[in-house]
Amino acid sequence: MPELPDLEVFSRNLTKHLKGKRIAKVVCNSKKLNVSPARLNKDLQDNTVKNFTREGKELYLNTREGNILALHLMLHGQLALSDNDEKPRHVILQLVFSDGSSLSLTDYQGAAKPTLNPDEKEAPDALDKKANAAYFSKEFTGKRTSVKNMLMDQSFIRGIGNAYADEILWKSGISPFSIAGKIPPDKIKALVKAIKSVVKQAEKQILKADPDIISGEIRDFLSVHNAKKSNTPTGTPIKKKATGGRKTYYTDEQKLYA
Repeated sequence: MPELPDLEVFSRNLTKHLKGKRIAKVVCNSKKLNVSPARLNKDLQDNTVKNFTREGKELYLNTREGNILALHLMLHGQLALSDNDEKPRHVILQLVFSDGSSLSLTDYQGAAKPTLNPDEKEAPDALDKKANAAYFSKEFTGKRTSVKNMLMDQSFIRGIGNAYADEILWKSGISPFSIAGKIPPDKIKALVKAIKSVVKQAEKQILKADPDIISGEIRDFLSVHNAKKSNTPTGTPIKKKATGGRKTYYTDEQKLYA
């Protein structure tokens, strides 16, 4: 599933390709759409693309007319640009523009979710100024949940998933199995700092590997959450543990707070 750094890059590239284009029609067959397909088409038809932004794990298409189309790619959602309105396989939603080009959202599982004019979220985005050490300290107090689960909880902080939670915790020197309420103030500060540095570095690496990417995942540069590596850049062996259907990558150099 694309996470915060991927979606940051996607949003910039989609803006570069689609800014200023007028939406001629919208075709949607998603059962997860929050309005009827007819309403979606009516509200977005003749709207002009202002830009794309990222909110948590969603991409927002913002129009000059004030409407927002949120796209959650889920696990297997893919985006594709085309010079015509030909539909690829497994289309969830397609935006056809006045010049004949199109943007398609596909998902063979049908899980990708479009939302028209989504409600404002209460939890701060991972890159929001509100997601500071004071916020983390307050939310961690008394919590018996593991710190990794907290980082992945979108009702606490939005945008971080499995892979980058591992990277952030390795960077900050905190074991993913640590109890959130047991982490001391200095390590909470290190955690917040690691979120920003890991995300920014990842964006650079993704752009370096594929400057025009708008879909998929590039993970081969990751330091610890990487099936192709046996050691971190510091030479420490990487361990793996499967819990709840996902794999956690970590090392013994990360301190456990329990």
